[in-house]
Amino acid sequence: MTTDVIDKFKRPLKDLRVSVTDRCNFRCPYCMPAEIYGERYSFLPKKELLSFEEISRVAQIAVDMGVNKLRLTGGEPLVREGIEELVAMLARIDGVEDLAMTTNAYLLKAKADILKNAGLKRITVSLDSLDEEVFQRMNGRGFGPAKVLDGISAAKEVGLLPIKVNTVVKKGVNEHTLVALADYCRTNQYIPRFIEYMDVGTLNGWRKDDVVSANEIVEMIDAVFPLQPIEPSYKGEVATRYKYVDGGGEIGVISSVSQPFCGDCTRLRLSPEGQLVTCLFAEKGTDLRSPMREGASDNEMRRIIEKTWKLRDDRYSEERAQSTKARTKVEMYHIGG
Repeated sequence: MTTDVIDKFKRPLKDLRVSVTDRCNFRCPYCMPAEIYGERYSFLPKKELLSFEEISRVAQIAVDMGVNKLRLTGGEPLVREGIEELVAMLARIDGVEDLAMTTNAYLLKAKADILKNAGLKRITVSLDSLDEEVFQRMNGRGFGPAKVLDGISAAKEVGLLPIKVNTVVKKGVNEHTLVALADYCRTNQYIPRFIEYMDVGTLNGWRKDDVVSANEIVEMIDAVFPLQPIEPSYKGEVATRYKYVDGGGEIGVISSVSQPFCGDCTRLRLSPEGQLVTCLFAEKGTDLRSPMREGASDNEMRRIIEKTWKLRDDRYSEERAQSTKARTKVEMYHIGG
């Protein structure tokens, strides 16, 4: 029986989030602002990315250490060529209870059935608004939401369920469109998760004044579709859950800024080039690619992962309010959400 690996705050390692690429077809201003990540920006060359075999090897070791949930992120994971091959490799690992993907769904329509057949269980889609103008502004590329909605529908049709819809809420930009998005999700039996605008990375120009709090978000939805709180699905769930009083489904709110939840965090992140990152707001990671490519055994790699987790004392969201010190943090597109 696997014994939990715990960090300095007694948090077990249960989730591994794998960023398969630093590239994305969107330029959302809170993640990859177009003025910085333009046409001349140099992303990682292919040889520096972990191969699917290397990712699968790390995942197997992590599962042997107690991880039971794997999530593929990016960048945008669907721009990684042959991503379904990685899904199939990960799906074959004994002990993986949940294999999910976070995607902007722009390319999902053509891939949904392939991913489902490869072993993907469910998806989370990043969708910040149904409003054409707002969505164009928030994806930074002028794309409308139609292809995203088609991708979500295709995922529903093939059974990549439940479908969660992640919406980053930024004051003065999209908060006026949240009720319409909630209504769309109610109608289609998706689960929207409204996320407070966070200071991930250092390049998105984050200001606390741009944050719409979780309480404000709940009040907006509740005023139209009455809500009542419900219990988390599992320990460490990032979203606070509410169900519609009329039985029309549920929503979640992620309150990393106003009501931090670091105490239950069980997530380790693997960057595209093989850095182990222990917090969404981390300043740096631990290199796993070099020892792996230099011939490290599985036991040696396990020791690196174990040491990294056992030394973990991250609780940035809880410390944010007390600190005025500026920090250089890993960018969101590099390690996923």
